[in-house]
Formats: sequence, structure tokens, C-alpha cells
Amino acid sequence: MESAQATFTKLENTIGSVNPEGFVSLDVDKLRAIGFSRQKASYVRGVAQGIMAGEIDFEALQSMDDDEARTRLMQIRGIGAWTADTYLLFALRRPDAWPSGDLALVKAIGELRGLPTTPSSEEVDRIADHWKPWRAVAARILWHYYLSERGRIARA
Repeated sequence: MESAQATFTKLENTIGSVNPEGFVSLDVDKLRAIGFSRQKASYVRGVAQGIMAGEIDFEALQSMDDDEARTRLMQIRGIGAWTADTYLLFALRRPDAWPSGDLALVKAIGELRGLPTTPSSEEVDRIADHWKPWRAVAARILWHYYLSERGRIARA
């Protein structure tokens, strides 16, 4: 999270308001200096160009159910299941979004349950199934626990 925030801040400092036009105006060297790998720069450039061409409509996702929005997001090059689920959770504020495979969530659940080894993503997903339809709430609480235990945010 901190690395993504640092990259976003550098991008914002470089182009001002972050928007598709500003992003595509940057060359590969400038994007690398900001913190984008060649592959991530290619993905984000594709998203920016798709938005500018009217091929990607993030506003339309708001009226879709979770499965439809997730499927639509994953049709965009560079967006996988974790990214789609995280978008549903944070941007669309869907109450049951669950970013399967998130390492912080896996570690937090293992620690809170006192498990001797780190649970598998599948095991964590089975645990999270009991929290439906509020898994996004659980994810936020678990992330807060994970970060506060590591001194990366203040404890509540």
C-alpha cells in the first residue's frame, strides 16, 4: 500500500491532477522514474487510452452487480481477480467484495486464529465465506489489524 501511495504521489506531483490524458503524455523513462515497471506502465496506459476512447466506462460498473462488474473489469488487460475485487471493495464500496489471495488477509487470519502455519488462500476463502454478505467489512478490519500489528498505522 505504501509503495502504491508513493508512486501515486510522484505521478500527481509530475502531472498535477491524475487523469488519462496526463498519464499517456508521459514517456516510458518518466514513468519508470515515477515507479512504474514497463509492464505496469503498459497496463495503465491501455486503461487510460481505453477511457479516452470511451471503451472503458468505470461509471457503468456502479449499476452492475458484483459478478458482472468483476467480469467486466477482468476483461481489461492487466486486471486480474485480486485487482477487480479490490476495486469492488474500495472504489465501488461493495459490502461483500473479498480479495482472495491477499497476503495481508491470509497472515492476519492465521495470526488471529493462532494457526501454527500460514493458511492457504483456499482455507482463508472458506473462513471468509462465513462472513457473507459482509466480507468487505471483515477485510477492512483484518487489514487494519495487520497494519497496526506491524506499526504501519496507529492502533485504534
